[in-house]
Amino acid sequence: MSQKSLAQITAPTRHFAVQLSATRRGARLARLLTERQLDEWGEPYEAAAQVVAELASNAVLHGRVRGRDFRLRLTLRADRTLRIEVTDAQGDRVPRIPAPGEWDAEGGHGLRIVEAYANRWGVVEAPARGKTVWAELLMTHGDVRESRSRSPRGVRTADGQRLGS
Repeated sequence: MSQKSLAQITAPTRHFAVQLSATRRGARLARLLTERQLDEWGEPYEAAAQVVAELASNAVLHGRVRGRDFRLRLTLRADRTLRIEVTDAQGDRVPRIPAPGEWDAEGGHGLRIVEAYANRWGVVEAPARGKTVWAELLMTHGDVRESRSRSPRGVRTADGQRLGS
């Protein structure tokens, strides 16, 4: 058995979960808690924090039901895949990325950022008529300072500027 596969077998799966208010403050806290948790785990966190910021913002803006919170869950598997899950209360509002001709359409632009950072992402039903939007990122042990400066390739900001190269 190779050293790498032995390390993967013996490496623990790490979990973090928190329930947050479906407010802008809750969305911001989701990002900050992600940064702190991944830093505690010794992992680069900027890409994951950006994905969490987008998913939490969507949960607050599009998945909010008065009096109901949203949930953030992080799972770092032994194969170094980080699974991010954000669960909200609006299962009937499934996110989608706008088609190229729909750039002026409201919504969906943050999902382009999620798509750029994540190896894959999707949506599943959650209990009580909710939904969970998830994304998976392969974590690398590159220089943490380098990961902080990385931005998704091919994504444009609202004013049309291109991120990354």
